[in-house]
Amino acid sequence: MSLVAIVGRPNVGKSTLFNRLVGMRQAIVDETAGVTRDRHYGRCEWCGTEFSIVDTGGYTSDSDDIFEEEIRKQVLLAIEEADLVLFMVEAQTGITDYDSEIAAILRRCSKKVVLAVNKVDSGEKMYDVYQFYALGFGEVFSISSANGGGTGDLLDEIVRNLPKDEEREKNAPELPRITIVGKPNVGKSSMTNALLGVERNIVTPMAGTTRDSIETRFNKFGYDFMLVDTAGMRRKSKVHEDLEFYSVMRAIRAIEHSDVCVLMVDALSGIEAQDMSIFNLIQKNRKGCVVVVNKWDTVEKESNTMKEYVEAIKSRLQPFNDVPIIFTSVLKKQRIMQVLEAAMKVYANYSQKIPTSALNEAMLPEIENWPPPAWKGKYIKIKYCTQLPTRSPAFAFFCNLPQYVKDPYKRFLENKLREHFDLTGCPVQIFVRQK
Repeated sequence: MSLVAIVGRPNVGKSTLFNRLVGMRQAIVDETAGVTRDRHYGRCEWCGTEFSIVDTGGYTSDSDDIFEEEIRKQVLLAIEEADLVLFMVEAQTGITDYDSEIAAILRRCSKKVVLAVNKVDSGEKMYDVYQFYALGFGEVFSISSANGGGTGDLLDEIVRNLPKDEEREKNAPELPRITIVGKPNVGKSSMTNALLGVERNIVTPMAGTTRDSIETRFNKFGYDFMLVDTAGMRRKSKVHEDLEFYSVMRAIRAIEHSDVCVLMVDALSGIEAQDMSIFNLIQKNRKGCVVVVNKWDTVEKESNTMKEYVEAIKSRLQPFNDVPIIFTSVLKKQRIMQVLEAAMKVYANYSQKIPTSALNEAMLPEIENWPPPAWKGKYIKIKYCTQLPTRSPAFAFFCNLPQYVKDPYKRFLENKLREHFDLTGCPVQIFVRQK
């Protein structure tokens, strides 16, 4: 998925535009400059094209020199990561020294730059826009991120200049992608090294050692796939450095581009709120999932410890708790091959195509035994179902009154699908359509 970075000096309205593009008030907006400190990422869809978007926010500081250094570092990191840069300026203030400095950096880079002049709220302010042609980026887009004026034309231009998925897919090898994710210091790099059998990634006791998402091809034991080690993902409030922010951003992009995610959890702390945030991110992106409880050798055990631990994890993961859970000690190399086997089994489930005849043979008797509840005296009859040609498992059920089939019945259909077909570790989408 393509990435668009919004850059510019503080208080030009980057967070306001970001909130408008992602369709929710995700970033704090205030008239004070420098409110955005923790950076925000989101997803935007326009005319059928979906892309990731980053609000990079400006810093404020008592010293001008530090401020210039920080904004330069921020813009350079954003440019390096992004497929397209959205450079925002403000109509009322005109071209400032910071605008000129950022423009000079952007002109030297090889990335496509779209220039947006914000706070053009009235016809009179259109006259303030023309001065920005002096920055040398060709067409200038006048917008008002507060009321949405001009954002349609801006999005048209962004989508027109994003790299096409076909171009990206030509360069990428057609191999399954298995990504190891989790909080800092749960043993992701140690797991990668143990699976590969070589010290491929640097491992230290200090959290945050891995910064980039590191890809390695795994071709052993009859398996052939891309293994991706990612940076630890902390809560946004704990992320203070640019480097760590972009490490987390790369980890999120690695999830978006993966087929199966191996979520590593610390056995001593169990599944915490941040682990749930990462799990929800995997689920939202509709990726296969395996949960690995690492450092199991450090836990004091009784006869039912593992069984109780599994039940506790599954209760936290509801409703999507049909995932393999494996207990490992990477340092002692206990059960690490089971992780590999589980990940490849989930990938097989994730990419399977169930024949329509087998699907109807299994599901229609179940629907007949437990039909959808009638709605205001109207009976719902599901006649037929089929698997959709999507990357992750998705099924369409055709009936006479699709609008009356509610979520509880969709969950019933999903559970019955899981009973009849092996969909362990895969999120399942259910669509009800008009016959």
